[in-house]
Amino acid sequence: MTISVPLGSLSPGELDLLRRDDLTVDDIVELPEDLHYELIDGRLVLTPLALPLHQLLSMRVGSAIEEHCPDEFIINIEQAILIDGHNELRPDVVLIREEGAGCSPVLPGDVPLVVEVVSKSSKRHDRELKLTKYAEVGIPSYWIIDPLAERVTFTQYCLGSDGAYRSELQTAEVVTVDRPWEVTLDLPAWTRKRDRLREVARRDR
Repeated sequence: MTISVPLGSLSPGELDLLRRDDLTVDDIVELPEDLHYELIDGRLVLTPLALPLHQLLSMRVGSAIEEHCPDEFIINIEQAILIDGHNELRPDVVLIREEGAGCSPVLPGDVPLVVEVVSKSSKRHDRELKLTKYAEVGIPSYWIIDPLAERVTFTQYCLGSDGAYRSELQTAEVVTVDRPWEVTLDLPAWTRKRDRLREVARRDR
């Protein structure tokens, strides 16, 4: 997920950081903990909470992963990952080994799986930039949930021996995968919920 926020809500210091394209992770270490952001190629991109559907899908994915999760792993929502000195990404769902859960951002070597839920403004980043970034640091599995398609779709990428992701599966049906362990995703149920929300949810404040 990568979206923008109104500039009027930012402090002068945050606005100054937004103008730069040479930031490192050390430059952003003092940012408030409640500020949602990603550092992408030296640029600070603020990422506020998404729409309820986006958060719902993140939680549904997390719950599905957790159903058979071994004790030595934890699942976090929007956990920052240190990619390199100029990149700190915050996937929608992150699987973390327990021994790597003592710091934030977490290190990619402690992350077997990341999940991104696509939004209109994040589609290109999720399918291109982040596909490359996560592969470069060796994260074994990358999932994309796309609620923007005709039906909610799931795409599974697995890291190949050449260090690049291979698309293993794309579906909008009920599916059970075996990596990182057995996980069942009910895509048709998610589509029905999305369609109901589109029909009944108010868009006023």
